[in-house]
Amino acid sequence: MAYNTDYLARNWALTYSGREGIEDDDEGDLSRAPSGYLWDACARHNLSYRSYGEYGGRVSQPDGSFKMEGRVPGLVGHMSPTFGVPKMPGGKSRDTDNVDAFLAEFREFEKNGNLPNFIIMSLGEDHTSGTKPGAYTPQASVASNDVALGRLVEAVSRSKYWSETAIFVIEDDAQNGPDHVDAHRTVGLVISPYAKRKSLDSTQYTTVSMLRTIELILGLEPLSQFDAAARPMFASFTDTLDAAPYVAEGARIDVEAKNTPLAYGAERSDKMDFSEYDKIDDFELNEILWRAIKGRDAPLPPAVRRAIAYRVNPR
Repeated sequence: MAYNTDYLARNWALTYSGREGIEDDDEGDLSRAPSGYLWDACARHNLSYRSYGEYGGRVSQPDGSFKMEGRVPGLVGHMSPTFGVPKMPGGKSRDTDNVDAFLAEFREFEKNGNLPNFIIMSLGEDHTSGTKPGAYTPQASVASNDVALGRLVEAVSRSKYWSETAIFVIEDDAQNGPDHVDAHRTVGLVISPYAKRKSLDSTQYTTVSMLRTIELILGLEPLSQFDAAARPMFASFTDTLDAAPYVAEGARIDVEAKNTPLAYGAERSDKMDFSEYDKIDDFELNEILWRAIKGRDAPLPPAVRRAIAYRVNPR
């Protein structure tokens, strides 16, 4: 929604610090900006849209099955009912299975010529389950995420819609995985037959830049002053079509590998709540993941943060 409401701005500092937050008793009204979300803007412009796992939850049915339903009003009736449904009762869905659910619908969209104008999807297996015994290893979880995205891109790039499609990929929880340059950086992918090839785009974009670019492609007005002022990702695109399809790579490791009780941090991981994102201690999980992969005695890399100097002219 390109906006951080007053409630969210105050509440996240509590919840991210491990303290008890303030419940929104009005069904999320305090969390939502008056302009709504990107899909609400689509609805206002009579553009079709569909969500695969984003802002949705699994709801039990009388027959014991599941369906996906929106957790916000604008997505009710626009959620894929099969996306996110685990293959095994009590288990967790994998990204490869979720993409299978999407591709089944995508083939129907292509057959019937009714692909939604805007699609939003959550592929979150790369959050991992730490080294929880019996869960998929961190490496297998990340690999499943990579394989799923590659298969999605390959299918779309071989479809009749490819010449008019743009796929944007961004990392969730980007603030919790600092790299060697700056803790604010994250991975951002632009996938399109009009994306520049073999080109370095060093423009400083933000998450809202990506949102603004999507709005411009769909012909939508900005949702707030923040996306209105955001720099669009013009430098990532060209007006020359390159419709060559993408060829997905298979996994190079065992995506079915599971953690054993002997894995580093297994006992601590087993006590963590992985039922939803952000219910665990981020710093502890980062330490477990780093040493489970790099070695028990591997030193943790320090976060790199840059100071910004301001000059204030006295009056």
